[in-house]
Amino acid sequence: MTATQDPTNSTGPKSGAHAIPSYLDPNNIGPYEIYLEQVERVTPYLGKLAYWAETLKRPKRILVVDVPIHLDDGTVAHFEGYRVQHNTSRGPAKGGVRYHQDVTLSEVMALSAWMTVKNAAVNLPYGGGKGGIRIDPRKYSTGELERLTRRYTTEIGLIIGPEKDIPAPDVNTNPQTMAWMMDTYSMNVGRTATGVVTGKPVSLGGSLGRGDATGRGVFVTGAEAMKKLGMPMQGARVAVQGFGNVGEAAARIFHEHGARIVAIQDVTGTIHSDAGIDPKAALEHLRRTGKITDMPGTEEIKRDEFWGVDCDVMIPAALEKQITLANAGQIKAKLIVEGANGPTIPAADDLLAERGVTVVPDVLANAGGVTVSYFEWVQDFSSFFWTEDEINKRLDRIMSEAFGSLWDVKERHGVTLRTAVYIVACTRVLEARALRGLYP
Repeated sequence: MTATQDPTNSTGPKSGAHAIPSYLDPNNIGPYEIYLEQVERVTPYLGKLAYWAETLKRPKRILVVDVPIHLDDGTVAHFEGYRVQHNTSRGPAKGGVRYHQDVTLSEVMALSAWMTVKNAAVNLPYGGGKGGIRIDPRKYSTGELERLTRRYTTEIGLIIGPEKDIPAPDVNTNPQTMAWMMDTYSMNVGRTATGVVTGKPVSLGGSLGRGDATGRGVFVTGAEAMKKLGMPMQGARVAVQGFGNVGEAAARIFHEHGARIVAIQDVTGTIHSDAGIDPKAALEHLRRTGKITDMPGTEEIKRDEFWGVDCDVMIPAALEKQITLANAGQIKAKLIVEGANGPTIPAADDLLAERGVTVVPDVLANAGGVTVSYFEWVQDFSSFFWTEDEINKRLDRIMSEAFGSLWDVKERHGVTLRTAVYIVACTRVLEARALRGLYP
């Protein structure tokens, strides 16, 4: 038996060996490169489990599908669809489905891998999965999106199921999307299977509290970090990038607890006000006018100026790769709470650490959504549903306890909170991998 075959050898295979699959461009790996670098950074802390580290770098299963539909004008259009199951050592795959014109395989791979880490970080009995369709949903009717969803669900039906892989909403998908997915899967298997997706409407087996869950988790972990850093919540200046489900909920809950929202940025523009912005009024303005700008009591600022806003807490809740070396040095916040997946590139992460900025990483901060999805899944299996107050109390407890234990790991190892999360999560995943062994 060679050194690399010996499970007692703590170094395991050579670092980075075969990390880039042939179906990715080594010169432009995309978002998956961020995840691979994060794994490389945590490997020295894994001890004997580093023997299994290659498991973390390779998705277990990738399904790429063609999604043809009839458009309203009678023509047929084809769309690229993906479903990636990164790891299922600890349980069925779990992760959202996004509709976006820039979705790529690399992006879905990265998102599925971050779901593996996220689920392990808060100790949910799931592995990581993710899906996506390459489409700009704003250009299509409700009927076209329903046909798209139903065809996509049928195409990936080979690998999803309540005990195999459970999709959920993500960018540009919502409870209605999940209702279509659940109905399509149920029709194909010949029985109502509410547990095949989460994030459904409450009337179809969805959970109370799911809508605000991700944003609420951002608030809970952010508030815990503020306590550790000695930052008062009352009057704390908060800047939020992204005003969708996550950003809006996080801004609203911070505001309700006494913080002052001083800047909001979304795809339509950026607004700023030292006096504070009422998130509820901002949402009403956005719904009425279709844009965040021109809101009374605020000033519009340039998009790049958002990063230099004078604030205590910054919440990137849009898309990945938002905080880079080009803007990380401008950030005045003492605390960043990542509501989006992968918003900070590793080099920017290093710069922020050097500047003394604390980052609550995505794989912890935005785990509230999958935590309440877990509650929904459990409720669907038992056909017994909890009150919203019970849901929120369980969510708050899980998120605050996870934050506390991960902060202790951070302090013990003298590392960033992101590295601490990866140490704990990757250890849990690889312990399961080692115990299960390889079949055959």
